[in-house]
Amino acid sequence: MEWFTADAYWLSRLIFQRALAVLYVMAFLGAALQFRALIGERGMLPVPRHVERVPFRAAPSLFQLHFSDRFFACCAWTGCAVAVALVAGVDGLLPLWGAMLLWLVPWALYLSIVNVGQTWYGFGWESLLLEVGFLAVFLGNDRVAPPVLVLFLLRWVLFRVEFGAGLIKMRGDACWRKLTCLDFHHETQPMPGPLSWFFHHLPKPAHRVEVAANHVTQLVVPFLLFTPQPVATGAACLMIVTQLWLVLSGNFSWLNWITIVVAVSALDLSPWHTAPEVADAPVWYEVLVTAVAVLLLTMSYRPVRNLLSRRQVMNRSFDPLHLVNAYGAFGSVSRVRQEVVIEGTADTVPREDSDWRAYEFKGKPGDVHRWPRQFAPYHLRLDWMMWFAGLSPAYARSWFGPLVERLLDDDRDTLRLLRSSPFPPSSPPVYIRARLYRYRYTTWRELRETGACWERTYVREFLGPTRLARPAQRE
Repeated sequence: MEWFTADAYWLSRLIFQRALAVLYVMAFLGAALQFRALIGERGMLPVPRHVERVPFRAAPSLFQLHFSDRFFACCAWTGCAVAVALVAGVDGLLPLWGAMLLWLVPWALYLSIVNVGQTWYGFGWESLLLEVGFLAVFLGNDRVAPPVLVLFLLRWVLFRVEFGAGLIKMRGDACWRKLTCLDFHHETQPMPGPLSWFFHHLPKPAHRVEVAANHVTQLVVPFLLFTPQPVATGAACLMIVTQLWLVLSGNFSWLNWITIVVAVSALDLSPWHTAPEVADAPVWYEVLVTAVAVLLLTMSYRPVRNLLSRRQVMNRSFDPLHLVNAYGAFGSVSRVRQEVVIEGTADTVPREDSDWRAYEFKGKPGDVHRWPRQFAPYHLRLDWMMWFAGLSPAYARSWFGPLVERLLDDDRDTLRLLRSSPFPPSSPPVYIRARLYRYRYTTWRELRETGACWERTYVREFLGPTRLARPAQRE
């Protein structure tokens, strides 16, 4: 079938595949380095306890069949190794069916992780990576030209990501409609980046322009993805520029980067390259891709219904394989930043004037003099959930107590998730408490005078002084 492939997108596919493989590397690397403290056998939310409650059909995963820390680590590092091979272009050296199987491996392994990841893997970009990763299985390799149906489905994903985010903003917080949300967002976003302080201090008219441009990019431009070239390429380029602006202004894991990667697949780069001669796509491949396209378009019914609903929800998976999902971000924007600060003391009788020392996290604000760093596309899962804890204790109900227990127990894997512990190795605190502070960016004058990028004010106690139930083992 002559219509089945599009030679003009050969280079776009190549860039898309290599960039997606890099994101897979980051995802598996984060899983391998963080899982023991989060979902390991002795983690805050252990997988074995989770799979006892959740049947396989509701959350298919290799770890439903068997789980141990060693097995999980093996799967995570295997996924990382396969992703590195894909970055290196090994799929291009294989026959078509071999390349498809190779792309299927990281998708299946990451699906297994997400489906047992619980709260730690409840972010929209997990489903986005799985949905896009599944489509990558059918995008082919150097043996065939890119299939039109898969390219269309990638644009359909990009449309839902952008248009869904635009609608949830307009239906959610009034500040999006008033063009005032960015008066707060750069300061209150989950994990500020090194330039966020400067973005926050842009003039208010510039913030209005930012919001207005965002609305255009998310509510109007997505429809242009389905128009003829070069208009579709122009639309994709606008989305890429917008996402790069977000990359500069904050740390949003790989959400912005994977959106950029998907937008690349819509670019017609034929004027800058000559596609190599390839054989016609085999019949079995055409039949398989067509069947998958029909299946995914049929499954799109629920995401479309969600887009059209006045009760639109963000970041929802409608099937256990995360094949077609609903997306969105920041339907509401916090006006005030509240941070939970965890402190410990070696005093056997905790008092207000005890020597309370704060634990420092890698990404979330703590020490007011410490400037935020760039971590994205790497995802610091505990830091993100600490931001949610600052919004409401309900977000931390399932894991905050176990976190405190592990800090009191001097758990090595948990301490590795932190930037620093105020206590020497093998000498954990006797008591831990948590306090809620309001953080705000300093002004230009305050920054010059104090060198601090944050100013904080005590709000209330989040968790009173707490110790382990076995004090005899602590003294």
